[in-house]
Amino acid sequence: MSHGSRHVKAARNDEHKGDARKERWREHRLARRAELVQAAVRAIGAHGADVGMDDIAAEAGVSKPVLYRHFSDKSDLYVAVGEWGTTLLMERLAPLFRINGSANELIRRLLEAYLSVIEEYPDLYRFVVQRNFTDRPVASDPVSHEKTVIANSLTRLLGRYMRALGLDSGGIEVWSHGLVGLVQASGDWWLDRQTMSRDDLITYLAQVIWSAIDGVLRSAGLTLDPDENLDLLDDTHLEAVEDQDLG
Repeated sequence: MSHGSRHVKAARNDEHKGDARKERWREHRLARRAELVQAAVRAIGAHGADVGMDDIAAEAGVSKPVLYRHFSDKSDLYVAVGEWGTTLLMERLAPLFRINGSANELIRRLLEAYLSVIEEYPDLYRFVVQRNFTDRPVASDPVSHEKTVIANSLTRLLGRYMRALGLDSGGIEVWSHGLVGLVQASGDWWLDRQTMSRDDLITYLAQVIWSAIDGVLRSAGLTLDPDENLDLLDDTHLEAVEDQDLG
């Protein structure tokens, strides 16, 4: 090997080592940021939706300057906490989109999963949904993202059933976003008022949602029993589309 070739090889080895160090550092920062988000979630649970950066830093066992090395400001932290909440919610909801059963069973399961999360993390929910950072507009709104993710999953689920019934699925996306908005608004009201049990709220919401679906079906000349098993798609097919629908 020539002298020049050895220099080229050494330079390439140094470059690869440098890339590996950068990747390890990036992974370390991502892991540290995730730990700080977890600390923020705990601080929100302890101090409420009006938690301050001092409280979060104390919970994480770091100083505020260290916290700001990983989050540029409160808005940046807000987005990260919102993403954590969205991930948690979809972990609860995603499996339910792949389960057959009656319309009422599916509706109630999805409502139960959503409402149980906001009841389990009420201050986190208020922090994400009601928090307003006037010092800096939030470029990526986690609330809108969450609603879109849920609505898209619902769109695909309802679309499959509509097509299996031989119906036009053109309005599914509109209906899905409308249903998500209905449930979120009702959840906001319920979390603040607590004038009824979660089960009663689920029953009332399920009635409204089924009535809307039933109206669409009847307009197409179809009548379905909401308690009848709707295994229109077998489990094998549902698993085959899992990655596409819920990825």
